[in-house]
Amino acid sequence: MSGSCFLAGAVLGALAFSSAAAPSRKPPKRSPELVEQGKATYAIYCVACHGERGAGDGSAAGRLNPRPRNFATEKFRQGQSVSQIFETLGKGVPGTAMVKFTNLSEADRWALAWYVLDLKAGK
Repeated sequence: MSGSCFLAGAVLGALAFSSAAAPSRKPPKRSPELVEQGKATYAIYCVACHGERGAGDGSAAGRLNPRPRNFATEKFRQGQSVSQIFETLGKGVPGTAMVKFTNLSEADRWALAWYVLDLKAGK
């Protein structure tokens, strides 16, 4: 009996931990503050490849194969919704220089995803 209780407790504990550690997939509502946060994050992590306006013309772009995505004119490989962009930021894009940005907090990845959508819209 005590072994069963221990096993049940271990399973419940693991489930509770995995639920707490799992990222929230519901996007925060877009706001000017969130977009500004995304712009600041973009300036640090994305400009070198994607360029200031997201045209894929950053200082490192010429050395990359394939070249970075032009947000304004090209379709996104992993989808174009804010949630899909958020996921891409966390997973990267295999076969490209687009790495996983697991060092960024969820809040920074959501903000960055909203900013990338603004670049796509030409804002």
